[in-house]
Amino acid sequence: MTRLFNYAAKLQETGIHISRLALIIVLVWIGGLKAFRYEASGIVPFVANSPFMNFFYTNETPDYKTHMNKEGEYNPENIHWHEANNTYGFSYGLGAVIVGIGILIALYPVSPKLSAIGSFLAFGMSFVTLSFLITTPETWVPNLGDSEYGFPYLSGAGRLVIKDTVMMGAALVTMSQAAKKYLETKKINNSRLIL
Repeated sequence: MTRLFNYAAKLQETGIHISRLALIIVLVWIGGLKAFRYEASGIVPFVANSPFMNFFYTNETPDYKTHMNKEGEYNPENIHWHEANNTYGFSYGLGAVIVGIGILIALYPVSPKLSAIGSFLAFGMSFVTLSFLITTPETWVPNLGDSEYGFPYLSGAGRLVIKDTVMMGAALVTMSQAAKKYLETKKINNSRLIL
């Protein structure tokens, strides 16, 4: 048993690198999907209800409820509504930012400083995403007759959002490692200048 714990104790660095890789994959993949209609319309309840982001849309908050497509559904009327709402334009911009954050984190081998900044941005993004648990009614099971609704009963949207706690933790760990490597590199470079 001790041998197993000794082995596990040596995996911290590996775990941090795997966490970084996971952040990169999730950010680039999910950010890239923001270029597609189904993903763009899927984030509408979060953005429309957020006091920090709702100004990106042109229509009032409750209007989106009658214009939501199911994933894979094609409804030209709803698509036209989302075009007029700036749903797609906002999603494209958000996707580019998310992919950019993933790329910054991926720069760890060549620029720990930029990677630390990317991890910091991912941490902040996760914080904003978690705020949707407070601002978005769709994150909780609605009262449709069952006694299990509201807090603490997370809906599918809520379960999706709560996972950002893991991203937040991974971003903090990778930011710390990248910042440490940057400071070590800077210290070595400064000592070379003195010599």
